[in-house]
Amino acid sequence: MNKFIETLKNIWKIEDLRDRIITTILFVLIYRFGSFIVLPGVDANSLAALKSQTSGGIMALLDMFSGGAFQNASIFALGIMPYISASIVIQLLTVAVPRFQKLSREGESGRTKMNQYTRYLTLLILVLQGPSYLTNLKIQVAQSGAAIPEGLWFMISSTLILMAGSMFVMWLGERITDKGIGNGISFIIMIGIIARLPVSLIQELSSRINDSGGGLVMFILEIVILLVVIGFSILLVQGTRKIPVQYAKRIVGNKQYGGVRQYIPLKVNAAGVMPIIFAQAIMFIPMAFAGYSSTDGGSSFWNSFKNFESLPYNLVFAFLVIAFTYFYTAITVNPTQMAEDMKRNNGFIPGVKPGKRTAEYLDTIMSRITLPGSVFLAIVAILPAFASLLGINQGFAQFFGGTSLLILVGVVLDTLQQVESHLLMRHYDGLLKSGRIKGRTGGASAY
Repeated sequence: MNKFIETLKNIWKIEDLRDRIITTILFVLIYRFGSFIVLPGVDANSLAALKSQTSGGIMALLDMFSGGAFQNASIFALGIMPYISASIVIQLLTVAVPRFQKLSREGESGRTKMNQYTRYLTLLILVLQGPSYLTNLKIQVAQSGAAIPEGLWFMISSTLILMAGSMFVMWLGERITDKGIGNGISFIIMIGIIARLPVSLIQELSSRINDSGGGLVMFILEIVILLVVIGFSILLVQGTRKIPVQYAKRIVGNKQYGGVRQYIPLKVNAAGVMPIIFAQAIMFIPMAFAGYSSTDGGSSFWNSFKNFESLPYNLVFAFLVIAFTYFYTAITVNPTQMAEDMKRNNGFIPGVKPGKRTAEYLDTIMSRITLPGSVFLAIVAILPAFASLLGINQGFAQFFGGTSLLILVGVVLDTLQQVESHLLMRHYDGLLKSGRIKGRTGGASAY
């Protein structure tokens, strides 16, 4: 406890770090405040049907990423998801389109152009999502016996407000990255997820105590299991396989370079949380078929996809997570480029010839470590279904795995790593005695 208090004092002594933390807190408060500002013309008391709609499926995922702004019909209702979608598309284009490949290799100027393209694509997505959200809002409000203003002007003005709100959230994320602590976009997503945790925790505790669900002992057991799953997820995020690289000696003038051994840390889960996001997007397709199918025995297979606890749903979901892990790792980790960089810097892997053999060796290693990484990721992805089957409240079960847990673990590790870097740079003790905190900076994905 004394060590913890001393670390907090050291953090407060570092002026730059203190200012960054305070700035981050202020930006987060602005974001949370905006999540409760309802769109003009919408009665906040008529949103019961919308809140019920966001209790499961794709709407629950969107509401999670928006921190509850989606179900509040807030000016931040569309949240950061359009920007994330645009970023994913641009990332994929860097693999498939030569122009984007060239931009990705142009350094800072190339990244600036790609960021501009990402913003343009975000606006395009918002133009499509804004009216869709308002149309759904109109239907849900009507179920409560109320109505939202009719007419083209309301649709246009509300769409512009939603677009402005989403772009403002993106701007907040960028400001947190520049002036605050941690990756701003990821931090905003994490805040949106954490915002749902207190309510889910209280609901679970209440159900265990009041509904004869095992009482306080069962609730404590759930917390212990959750902590074990969090530890498992930390290992999944931090796991690496180190490849030794020997750099040959070079003499330039009177100076000697190289002659040292370093290591390339290959991530066990180089794809991060992206395979789960991709797989969830694909799973909405059979769910749509299930929505149009009848309820007779012949369509029971499709009907099983309406329930995320069913065996067919989880088998297909786990398979998609494994497949997308390989796919995303293949497009983000380039063994050929790594081999060329090593050869250019007079580096080689001991026992492996430089060039093509090195690329093949790295590709083989990546394939071997990606298999257990993808299987572990699939297990984490379907853990919420098992938690729900064991009687845990659906809202609280989402924190036992899947996108929510991995984002929380990854962002917290990244933020703590930055705090520790500031401490060590000023010659203070780090956060841990056992060693440095490892975040996702070595990974290919930001999420």
